[in-house]
Amino acid sequence: MTNETLRSVRDLLPGIAEQAQVVDETRRVSDDVIEDLQNTGVLRMLQPRRYGGLEIDPVEFYEVVRAISGACGSTGWIVSVLGVHPWHLALFDQRAQEDVWGRNRLELVSSAYAPMGQLLPVEGGYELSGTWKFSSGCDHASWALLGALQFGAEGRPVDFMTVLVPRADYTIHDVWDVVGMRGTASNEITVTKAFVPEHRTIRNYETAQLRGPGQKINSGPLYRLPFATIFTSAVAAPIVGVVTGCHESYVSVMRERVRLSLGGGRFTEDHVAQVSVARAASEIDAATLQMDRNVREMWDLARAGEDLPMWMRLRARRDQVRATERALEAIDLLFKTAGGNSLTRGNPIERAWRDAHAGSVHVANEPERALALYGRGAFGLPVEDNLV
Repeated sequence: MTNETLRSVRDLLPGIAEQAQVVDETRRVSDDVIEDLQNTGVLRMLQPRRYGGLEIDPVEFYEVVRAISGACGSTGWIVSVLGVHPWHLALFDQRAQEDVWGRNRLELVSSAYAPMGQLLPVEGGYELSGTWKFSSGCDHASWALLGALQFGAEGRPVDFMTVLVPRADYTIHDVWDVVGMRGTASNEITVTKAFVPEHRTIRNYETAQLRGPGQKINSGPLYRLPFATIFTSAVAAPIVGVVTGCHESYVSVMRERVRLSLGGGRFTEDHVAQVSVARAASEIDAATLQMDRNVREMWDLARAGEDLPMWMRLRARRDQVRATERALEAIDLLFKTAGGNSLTRGNPIERAWRDAHAGSVHVANEPERALALYGRGAFGLPVEDNLV
């Protein structure tokens, strides 16, 4: 099938690439670029059709994310994260969806899923307070999905929930000044004693069980897929895309380079460089093919109305973190063989190296825990984790 959204996005890629250095320096993607991307529909690819979305095969979404990330890592990361939240919101009670999309179907939602909030039961819902770090793209969003612990009468946490909060109820602190993915504006959010109605909450346990009140109205196959697969793929795809774009630029630029050291000669005749290009390309292909394979097979099962086996969910998590590892192995090879020129600030290889490594530290890209979960499943041991 033809990815129509990708065709629209491709017209924007040269301009996004030209702005990449400015995004890195200013630590922000411009509102104009976000508006242009909104017009392509990429931020609504996983949004329900009933609310103006495309409700499309998620593999196509990750394909678009990789393409944008190849032009600018920060822009690709924001598109991926902001673009995956409509999928999560579709699992919420219909009233929560109406709160966001009832008046404006282009509303954007950021997130900070770590359970840094405290929920205290009050009449009709909860009182929420807390501070959350790393809410990517929050400056562009009107709502936020925030992780919180619900506390019982004895003052002990009794549940882990995600809550939906409007922009008027939180403060954004500009604290994001980091080495990579600088333009994602992954700033800090603070909420102080805000009221959250019951319908704007969802239990993380139910989400992990592939259940959500929103499925009553959003009954399509897209909303029967695991959060762990959909969301973690959204924080791995930009990294693979960044490295893919870097590899393409590397090959193009190095074709014309002449070495001034190691005996001189054309760079393309260097055996070490040739091997590095081959290894990097193989790692990128492996990362892309495995991730797409896993999501596509889940999508096919969901479309057929069949259950998703745990081994498939574990395999998707395994290959998602390995995709991140493979991307880092590829970018390290390219960075190393590019020579001293790759150290210059603003060099596309230098920026891609920073962006890829910065994105890899997201908790969902941490390999040891995910690989151990797969190993437990392979050995027949019980697996209980919200990110499977």
